[in-house]
Amino acid sequence: MRVMKWSMIALAVSASTSQFAMASSQEESKGFFEDQSLTVKNRMLYMNRDFKHGESNDQSTPNKAREKGYREETGLGVQAVYESGFTQGTIGFGLDALANGMVKLDSGAGRTGNGMFGKDSEGHPEDTQSNVGGAVKFRFSDTVLKYGNQYVASPVFSTDDSRLLPEVATGTLITSKEIKGLELSAGRFTSMRAQNHMGRDSLGLKSADIAGATYQFNDNFVAGVAASDIEDYYKKKYVNLNYTLPINEDQSLNFDFNGYDSKSQGQELDGDVDNRIWSLAAAYSVGAHKFTLAHQRSSGDSGYRYGVDGGGTIFLANSIQYSDFNGEDERSWQARYDLNMKTYGVPGLSFMTRYVKGDNITTASGEEGKEHEFDFETKYVLQSGPAKDMSFRIRSAIARSNNAYDGGNVNDFRFIVEYPLSIL
Repeated sequence: MRVMKWSMIALAVSASTSQFAMASSQEESKGFFEDQSLTVKNRMLYMNRDFKHGESNDQSTPNKAREKGYREETGLGVQAVYESGFTQGTIGFGLDALANGMVKLDSGAGRTGNGMFGKDSEGHPEDTQSNVGGAVKFRFSDTVLKYGNQYVASPVFSTDDSRLLPEVATGTLITSKEIKGLELSAGRFTSMRAQNHMGRDSLGLKSADIAGATYQFNDNFVAGVAASDIEDYYKKKYVNLNYTLPINEDQSLNFDFNGYDSKSQGQELDGDVDNRIWSLAAAYSVGAHKFTLAHQRSSGDSGYRYGVDGGGTIFLANSIQYSDFNGEDERSWQARYDLNMKTYGVPGLSFMTRYVKGDNITTASGEEGKEHEFDFETKYVLQSGPAKDMSFRIRSAIARSNNAYDGGNVNDFRFIVEYPLSIL
């Protein structure tokens, strides 16, 4: 599960004949050093999962380190990203680099398992971990080719950033914006580093071929498609339609449709996958308030699978804090409310609450599986001062499922402090 779920976002508006007279990104390049940037994101995360009904804690640790139903960990992560500009000329050259490090502030062999830290041979969480990486990039006109270590945000291949450090993919990605309003992308990746492992390939990825396109037909309507071929796992197709209907200056309606079609292939290393899943969300915004209703439905001979292609590869409305509501034949409904306190004189403060209920889940026992989850979240971002942009966030989830479905019975609480710095 990801911290946040989002729809595909178009990057420009409809094409026109006049667009070709505009200067390309490469023509406007100022130079390798002139356009460089260095950003550092500091993140402190406290995460507590209290499992109910005597469910076992972390099954991957030795028996002596297992405890019943409780995980509690705190850590500090630092993410540094350097991006050079492109050299001037017809083809621009540049370099990117990333450095990630984490420090364990509190944990233990009997309380670990939240995916925050790697473990030693005895099942104890590591005290410190770090990794570095880099990539080379080339730009011609408005097309960029990048090879090396990078973060990816495709609906069919997406690096997750829901713990202390993000996943890191290694491979080649081409992104083209030659036609205004249209973005095309294609890539091949050969490894994926997990959030709590420092090895180059810790998720078992052999290779992933991906392609995608987004286009904004007008100011209010965006559409996107994507596809992936994950060697010996599955092939996926994805579609997104997003339409906003303005009512007046303070009111609008938004409709967001997301859908996947997945089919296993080759050695079927994640089992026999045959799934179609979609979600439709309708959001009404009025002033500081937003009310959302969503429906999600899964069909086929399995549930939706992801992970080896990135822990963020599930762009669906009901994929929330703990559960994804993506079981075999599952149907789920969501009601959500958001409040932005800027309207009431407190900029930077926001609240969110939602409830999702799923049923009709096919289980091995033949009994109908059911689950539900209630989430609450609040966030405050400092608006000024020396710590400007520092944020404080509380996330709480209560998830339950019946005995027929192993969806989890857990109280999930997280406290997150982030402080982003722009150094260059």
